[in-house]
Amino acid sequence: MRDKDKEMSKAETLIDLCATDDVGDGETLKVEAGGLTVAVYHVEGDFYVTDDLCTHGPGSLSDGFLDGFIIECDFHAGCFDIRNGEVVKPPCYEPVKSYAVTVQEGRVLIAP
Repeated sequence: MRDKDKEMSKAETLIDLCATDDVGDGETLKVEAGGLTVAVYHVEGDFYVTDDLCTHGPGSLSDGFLDGFIIECDFHAGCFDIRNGEVVKPPCYEPVKSYAVTVQEGRVLIAP
């Protein structure tokens, strides 16, 4: 397979979430796309994506409180690092799924 074909194949598997302009710096956006419900975070010029549902309860992380790279769930106040999904404060004990982000032509994309 040629390199260009590999690039096209990779691009076809990415899920387009939103425009970069849709998420202000220090803000979070809930997005439903490609059968997923995710939270898109914009921090210090970079974008991060995790599943939106907290692993501890019915909280929506996009409704939480973003402080730097830490998202606090609005349901039980558990906290996750948006860069890798790791738990940083209980009562959560299970990490939230995080996604590799690609920013291309002003769009935020993830691999499923």
